[in-house]
Parts: sequence; structure tokens; C-alpha cells
Amino acid sequence: MSLRLRLTLTLGAAFALIWALAAAWMLSDLRNQMMFSLDQRLVASARMVAGLLEQLPPLASKGEGTHLSAEQLNIPGGMACQVSSLRGEILARSHSTPEQTLEAEKIGFHDQMIDGAVWRSFTLARGDLRITTADRQVEREALNMSILLAASVPVGVALLVCLCLLWLGIGQGLAPLNRMRDALKRRSADSLEPLQIPPVPRELQPLLDTQNQLLQRIGKAIERERRLTGDAAHELRSPLTAIKTHLQVARMTEGAARDQSLARAEEGADRMHRTLEQLLLLARVEGSLSFDDGVQCNAEQVARLAIQDAANGDPTRIKLHLPDSYSHAPVHMPAVLSIAALRNLLDNALRHTPADTPVELSLETSGNHVRFLVRDHGPGIPDDDLQHLTQRFWRNGTSNGCGLGLAIVHAIVQRCGCGLHFDSRPDGLRVELTMPLQPA
Repeated sequence: MSLRLRLTLTLGAAFALIWALAAAWMLSDLRNQMMFSLDQRLVASARMVAGLLEQLPPLASKGEGTHLSAEQLNIPGGMACQVSSLRGEILARSHSTPEQTLEAEKIGFHDQMIDGAVWRSFTLARGDLRITTADRQVEREALNMSILLAASVPVGVALLVCLCLLWLGIGQGLAPLNRMRDALKRRSADSLEPLQIPPVPRELQPLLDTQNQLLQRIGKAIERERRLTGDAAHELRSPLTAIKTHLQVARMTEGAARDQSLARAEEGADRMHRTLEQLLLLARVEGSLSFDDGVQCNAEQVARLAIQDAANGDPTRIKLHLPDSYSHAPVHMPAVLSIAALRNLLDNALRHTPADTPVELSLETSGNHVRFLVRDHGPGIPDDDLQHLTQRFWRNGTSNGCGLGLAIVHAIVQRCGCGLHFDSRPDGLRVELTMPLQPA
């Protein structure tokens, strides 16, 4: 069922129910008012006949009573009138009065059955006379039905018109959704440009913005996938070619040359393995995969675990400086990402620091943040190259890495709301990494 039809049925049913209740209330009140008016007509007619009789000579008592026309008694058409004495003698009656005598014993209104029909009568006592006026109940009901039909037809027509206007109004209100649907149907499968559908109602603007944000995220995800595929193909081609070449040389040689070729092939395989691990980690960080494993580490634990992973069993290569006092609150980000970011900074520093000089790592906490400062003792980096440090596979002339370590750090910084700053000096590069701490 379409949304337009569902809204029309729901609102139409509510409209019909409300209109039906209002019409029933109105028609019931109209019937009561009409019956009251007819009763008042009987009262007015009886009083009018009583006034007329006061002006005429006294009526003689006769067996059948005097038959007077309705015009003589000024009785409206369709009504009956009877004049009787206190003893029950019929003194006068209109020609429209039924053959059976109207009951006049009870003063006021009452219903009676005469000649198989129900009559509504009113009896007025005036001196020694009783004036009774009456009309048929069937005529009342016929008049009531005609009035009800006359009143219900406009209500029914108005309800139908309202339902038609409701159908058209809902269709007009859903027109922006239809335009959005048509715009999506006309797009090609690889089109990821934002939707442009002016004008859009205020209620649909969040939907359009969310749709455009989704298209933007899909575009970024596809771009990351393409870039990852291209980078992997480009970076893995050289190690594979080198491994294949060294294995071919090892197959054709013997002795020390063969061992050297196998060693170089093994180095190429290790390099390719590291590159693949870095590529997979970068893809996971830039994607939507979760790293939250429930493990929490404070700043000192993050530093020591990163040193352990980066030093390769030689902790003397990295010197840790701890302040006298610092916060022991857990780092407010997945532990695996915090350790990976700091480890990659330490790996980069070790790669550019002489083997006999340690890399320095210091930390300090301030408020809800911890700041790690990694300092190497290498030649430094020109200022023009600082902007390229976090690009994928970018390497300066003296680097022997794969060019992904700092790109991973940058991706982690963007994902977890951290801070990253590079400061190159003649005596080495200083990198400041800021991470959030969990509030106390």
C-alpha cells in the first residue's frame, strides 16, 4: 500500500468518524427542535381556537357534534381539532378529525392510537370546554425524514469534497518525495554526486541531507578502496619482482651467492609482509570496523607497550621520560589504536636515528589529555616536506620504510579526535601526539 493511500485512508477515516459524530449530534438536535416546534404548533392552534370560540355564540350540545371546517377554526392543514365539554360531549370538530373521538380527558400532551394510526394530541382546558388539537405521527416522521435528508445531503457532499481535497493535498505534499525518488531512479549506478532537488520542505531537508551524506560516505569508501588497491598493486610489485629475481639467481648459483640471494629474497618477503599488515591496518582504521575490545590502558601502559613493539627486543634504543606526577586515567580511545599510533611514531624515529643514539619519548598529562613527545636525532626534514609526511607511500631519499606508518597515525588521529604536530629542527624531528583521557 502506498504512503499516499495509507495517509488518505487514515485521515479520511478520522474525518468520516468526526463528521459522522458531528452530523449525528446535529441531526439529533435538529429532530428534537422540530418535534418541539410541532408541539408548540399544537399548543398555539389550541389557544387560537379557544380565543375564536370566545368570540362565537355558545355551541349547542348535539349527538354528533358540530362539524366545522379547518378554515373556520383557523386550523393549519394536516391537523385535527375537537371541542368537548367537561362531560365528554363533542361540541365541535374539524372535518379532518378522524371518525374516532380524540381523547380529551388528560390535559397536556399525550400519544393515542386512532384508526390504526398514532396521533400526537394536546388538550387545553378553557372554562367548561376542552379544546384538543392533534396531528398524525406518520406525518411528523415524514417531515422529519425530509428535513434530515435535506440536512444530510450537504454534509455528505462536503465530506466527499474534503476527501478529494485530502487526496490531492497529500499528493501535493508528497511531491518532493516523488521528485527525490525520480532523481534517484534517473541516476546511473556509479553516480555519487549530491542530490539537488529544490525546493524541499523543511521536514524533508534532513532526509535529503542524510541521503547526500550517505552518498558522500559511499564515495569516500569507494575512493579508499580504489586507492588501497592501486597503492597495494604499486608497492607490492617491486618486492615481488625482487623476490622472484633473487630466487632465480639462487636457482642458478651455488654457495655464498646462493645464500645471499635467498637472504635478500627473505628480506623482500618480510618487507612485503610488513607492507600488507600496514595496508590492512590503514584500511581498518579508515573504515567503519570497531577496535573496541574492552581493554583500557593509561598513558604509561600505552608508552611501554609501544616501546616493546617498536624496539624489537632492544629497549635501550628508546628512552622513556616520565614526569613526577601524571594522570593514571585510561586513554579515551581503543588501546590497540593508541599503541599502534605511538609505535609507528617510534618506528619512524628509530629509522632516522643512528644506531648508537636512543630515541627519546616523554609524556605529560594536562586536564583530560595526555601529550606524547617523540624526538629522534636524525638529520631532520625540510620544512617543505613536512606537509607530505602523512601521505601514503611518501618517502624522502634517506628512508627505507614503506611510507605507511605516519599515514596510519594520521588516520588514527582523525578517527579518535587526537592531535598531531611535527616540528623539524637541525638536531632531529619532534612529533607531538595528543590523546584524550577518560574524564574522572
